Amino acid sequence: MSIRTNILLRVYLAFGLILLFAGAVIVQLCRVQFVQGKKWKAMSSSLSTQYMNIEAARGNIFAVDGSLLATSVPEYELHMDMLAGGIADEKIFQEKVDSLARRLSGFFNDKTPREYVRMLRDARNDSDRYQLIQRKVSFQQLKQVRKFPIFNMGKYKGGLIVIEQNKRVLPYHSLAARTIGYKNEKDANGKSVAVGLEGAYSDYINGENGKRLMQRMAGGTWMPVNNDEEIEPKEGADIISTIDVNFQDVAQSALKEQLIKSGADHGCVVLMEVATGQVKAIANFSHTKTGDYEERMNYAISESAEPGSTFKLASYMSLLDQHKIDTSSLINAENGRYDVINPRNGKVALKIKDAEDPGTIISAKRAFEESSNVAAAKFVYAHYHNDPQEFIDKIYSYHLNERDVLQIPGEGAPRIKNTNSKDWNKIQSLYQMAYGYELKLTPLQMLTFYNSVANNGRMIAPIFVSEIRRLGNTIERFQAREINPKVCSDETLAKVRGMLEGVVQEGTGKLVIKNKLYNVAGKTGTAQIANGKFGYGAKNSHQASFCGYFPAEKPKYSMIVVIHDPTIGSHLAAWVAGPVFRAIADRVYSSDLEMNQNAPLRFVGNTQLPKIKTGNRKAVQEVYSKLNIKPLYASNNAVGNGVDTSNGLAFEEIKYQKGSVPSVTGMGLSDAVYMLGNAGYKVAVHGSGVVIKQSVTGGSIIPKGSKITIELQ
Repeated sequence: MSIRTNILLRVYLAFGLILLFAGAVIVQLCRVQFVQGKKWKAMSSSLSTQYMNIEAARGNIFAVDGSLLATSVPEYELHMDMLAGGIADEKIFQEKVDSLARRLSGFFNDKTPREYVRMLRDARNDSDRYQLIQRKVSFQQLKQVRKFPIFNMGKYKGGLIVIEQNKRVLPYHSLAARTIGYKNEKDANGKSVAVGLEGAYSDYINGENGKRLMQRMAGGTWMPVNNDEEIEPKEGADIISTIDVNFQDVAQSALKEQLIKSGADHGCVVLMEVATGQVKAIANFSHTKTGDYEERMNYAISESAEPGSTFKLASYMSLLDQHKIDTSSLINAENGRYDVINPRNGKVALKIKDAEDPGTIISAKRAFEESSNVAAAKFVYAHYHNDPQEFIDKIYSYHLNERDVLQIPGEGAPRIKNTNSKDWNKIQSLYQMAYGYELKLTPLQMLTFYNSVANNGRMIAPIFVSEIRRLGNTIERFQAREINPKVCSDETLAKVRGMLEGVVQEGTGKLVIKNKLYNVAGKTGTAQIANGKFGYGAKNSHQASFCGYFPAEKPKYSMIVVIHDPTIGSHLAAWVAGPVFRAIADRVYSSDLEMNQNAPLRFVGNTQLPKIKTGNRKAVQEVYSKLNIKPLYASNNAVGNGVDTSNGLAFEEIKYQKGSVPSVTGMGLSDAVYMLGNAGYKVAVHGSGVVIKQSVTGGSIIPKGSKITIELQ
């Protein structure tokens, strides 16, 4: 055999060995992948570790007076390491497991002692290091569980593993629930959408999640590698809303009562402070299948609909501001019936009707007070039919065709058609728009316009949040955005304000809303609801509304009430929406001392005064001033004893040494959180009422940023 042949044989042999080896590798890979795959995957899963998020406590949402509207309450999930150091000795475990089972059974009442014993012993036999004991455990329950046998051996010896979670709680339950909102909600397509303040301000409220090293156990369960947080979560910022809980409660009660009484489908009410645009109360109720009323949709913000006669304010403001008419201008109201004739065929194109006969020749002011559709339509048509766009442009100058751009999502789009719109009808559109048809506005958009009249012509966007605070310190403050510095001239403003007052004094609101204590200005609106393609005649349903402000001479609050489809009794706005407006306005007026100064309160010597909370001296002084009580400066004991002399009430402002922990015992929640937060400490809250205990004694010196737990009762 030649040398060349020998070399070739060796090459072929080596190549064959390589192919054989490669084939063996491929076979082994297939075996590992397909034959032993489950085994290795299970082993990999049981050994894998990764950092997982620790959800941060979400910030609180407060009412304007510091009342909690939404808060995160810690909730715990309890697990047990069956191989913990304290029970490593089997004898110790067996001696105490029965006692532990009895305590767990008696405390949670979900299993018998025997079932608990079986569960714990089975977990012990399986060497389970993360046996679930209980979910949704409160802080108070946790304190008791730590005292149980085995668990009382300590954090590591007793094997108790505590996983803290955050549960969102609304202390006032349904109060302003839709406006407070939710972290996320699914829409009709299953997509997450932001709802209310929770959604709009989630970047502030959510905080920053922490991290914890977790190990995946057999069965897919994850347990912490250690009980300590690797990276501590940072709590979210607090939102200070503009909602007044007392006004909100009144608004919801009055609205719901009237919805039930009138058998309506749904309704809403919004109370706003005139000068600031702060929404003090907002309520929305829908009729449910069970026959009750619940908050399911924020109609005040989202529902765009034909407003009806409340829109007449815009029509008359345009006529007056462009000097087309004056309040004394006369019109033939046609006894409340007027047919618009189509000039092409001589047939009736539109029938305009009034709810009641206003007579024949009446003034513009009287026509407004009596809410005559005929008069409004004839006035607008007479002065704008040659150039309808002039009327539209004037309406646009009020920004009624634009969204208010609110702080919370979901605002409905307004629609004020113009002469270029596809559905513009040359014969009837101008007539119908004059009294609030063929256009759409949300209740809050209409209120914004009325509020501008009360606010001396300055139109501002409503706001729901006044501040954002972190650790008690303000990090951002909000004021209402100016939409229009002056909606009309001062002359026009005076005239429309007089007309709005006339509605309540002499017009459609006289019998229901007028009262002797204070004057109201506003406008009723009764709109027939169109039923899709079937139009207005297919279903006899209506929308009743009243929009206005009070006190009329010096307005402080504006309000709108809208009730959709009343089916019991009258459908007229004065009798459906009017009682809600009156009930809320009466309560607000009686509780606002700045407006109601007719009967100052007097206290005589030694009269027992209401119990007060420790806290802000200026706030207490302001209350005493309104009640004509003279405060004295004395010892803190005077506060606790409620000492009252003929000269006044004695109290002293609470002070603390800088760099030390303030004493907040006796304070309300808002003052306590403010004091501790201002001193640089994080605050955890348990309970409600007055602070009865704090985890770090007042006067102690601890590092800033430390967490202090306060208990209220």
